[in-house]
Amino acid sequence: MTLLNVLIDFTRTGRIGPLKCGMSLAEAEDLRGPGRPHPAHIMKGPDIDGYPYSWSGLQLVVTQRAVSGIWINLWPGSTAKLPPLVLPDSESFEATVLRKDLVTALNTASCHHEVNPVLTFGEQSSIITRPAEVCAVFSLPGRDHHVPHRDRHYLDVMHKHTAWHR
Repeated sequence: MTLLNVLIDFTRTGRIGPLKCGMSLAEAEDLRGPGRPHPAHIMKGPDIDGYPYSWSGLQLVVTQRAVSGIWINLWPGSTAKLPPLVLPDSESFEATVLRKDLVTALNTASCHHEVNPVLTFGEQSSIITRPAEVCAVFSLPGRDHHVPHRDRHYLDVMHKHTAWHR
């Protein structure tokens, strides 16, 4: 399985393997092991909402001790890590994904997507997939990104959120 396969599966289903919005943090930790909590959890306690637990490049946002968001963070031009549950048989992977390559893969997989106008501005662009509502955010490479094409948009983050009601 490649990173692109994982990303396409996420855009189509809104899930990363067995991880999904709405599951309890305890269920996620049973699957992944304890995550690294955001410092706000450490300072304020486990009941603080809206802060992520991290497993390498994977983050789960937690609200009322349940997963309310899933994020995959990528740094173009670098090598990154995702947990084996997300990207099996891979200690690390090339984190450089061109916007055009992801869009081509989405089209090939018949995954409907459209421009996300809320996150498309300046040197940043974004798409959202339907019906899973996974958002991909792209930007021109930063000074510290070692990429071959400085004038093309690269994937920075892919995320999904769920509406949360008390």
